[in-house]
Amino acid sequence: MSAPLKDTPRCAMVLAAGLGTRMRPLTDTMPKPLVRVAGKPLIDHVLDRLADAGVEKAVVNVHHFADQVSQHLARRTLPRIVISDERGLLLGTGGGVRKALPELGDGPFFHINSDTIWIDGVKPNLARLAEAFDPAAMDALLLLSPTTGSIGYAGRGDFAMAQDGRLTRRGSRDTVEFVYSGAAILRPALFIDAPEGEFPLTDMFDRCANKGRLFGLPLDGCWMHVGTPDAVKEAEAAMRKRTN
Repeated sequence: MSAPLKDTPRCAMVLAAGLGTRMRPLTDTMPKPLVRVAGKPLIDHVLDRLADAGVEKAVVNVHHFADQVSQHLARRTLPRIVISDERGLLLGTGGGVRKALPELGDGPFFHINSDTIWIDGVKPNLARLAEAFDPAAMDALLLLSPTTGSIGYAGRGDFAMAQDGRLTRRGSRDTVEFVYSGAAILRPALFIDAPEGEFPLTDMFDRCANKGRLFGLPLDGCWMHVGTPDAVKEAEAAMRKRTN
């Protein structure tokens, strides 16, 4: 593993509580984070990247087949795993973070979906995020992939990016050039006055954008949207191609 990078967040929030409905029938008997891609569960791809980036502690929320996720993660030593239990109520991509804030500390932290997978370019993308993050100007820095050219993605994009990196949501536009890859650095201040219970992280992104503090960084490499069983095959083919 590479040496920890200076100023890299030492904590991460990993979202692993979703139902994975589009991944059925695979998720009829297991949670999506444990679906294997290239011989490794999706969540281990994510946690290995975090460990390589110098992350020491990962808070992982669980709901769907929570016991399977917890038992699998009990084997890991790096990063250290803390389970945020949502068995009683699924809190969504935003509410899950709000619940976990006491474990994430006072500083910026990585926020990453457990099914986020990509092939790095010249430099690891988590290192690039850490180097680009400016807490004086940003409450959130999102890793973005081009809407066209991403494997397994056929949507209209999520964000447009200004020359200075500031982001605006697609809104009424037909398409925009970037899709959120599922990885970011967030400041805890983003969740000040956030509601209790279930809510999506996009609510916080909108609040952040309205203040001019939502920024993006284009991914260097190839992002793979692994949302369906067919997308698993596409991702594995892309990974084989890059390693041959």
